[in-house]
Amino acid sequence: MRRDKRFDRDQGDELQERVIHIGRVAKTVKGGRNFRFTALVVVGDGAGRVGKGLGKAQEIPDAIRKGVDEAKRNMITVSLYKDTIPHQVTGVFNSGKVLLKPAAAGTGVIAGSPVRAVCELAGIKDIRTKSLGSNNPNNVVNAAIEGLKSLRSLEEVAAVRGKDPKDIL
Repeated sequence: MRRDKRFDRDQGDELQERVIHIGRVAKTVKGGRNFRFTALVVVGDGAGRVGKGLGKAQEIPDAIRKGVDEAKRNMITVSLYKDTIPHQVTGVFNSGKVLLKPAAAGTGVIAGSPVRAVCELAGIKDIRTKSLGSNNPNNVVNAAIEGLKSLRSLEEVAAVRGKDPKDIL
């Protein structure tokens, strides 16, 4: 019974998914090489929720399916301000660094392909980004998600400081 509820909830979310990278790895064994595939997948609802997953399997479709399942389990909520982010932030994960800057309305998403997918699926329409460290898609996506995770809205900052949001501005 519980599985049915969870299945219905997942169907109602209308999540979009995007495959960022597919890697082929080979293991050499006595009879030759065994190939497996890894799929880096980003899932989002376009309204402030986004998640990343990495699936591994012998076939590409299975790897993508596993990546989507993991991405749904690892969803985070992003603080948005209008169609951009509330403030500038740098996300860091291992050697990957991503600078995320808010942009004026109409700017669009200015980003490389891994960060672009994360921002678009999170529902961010105007943002400027720059990848500063590694260009490994896994590290870049993780750094972008770490940066988005660390964003705080005006209301959250006001609550921490014990002030009214109008006093901060």
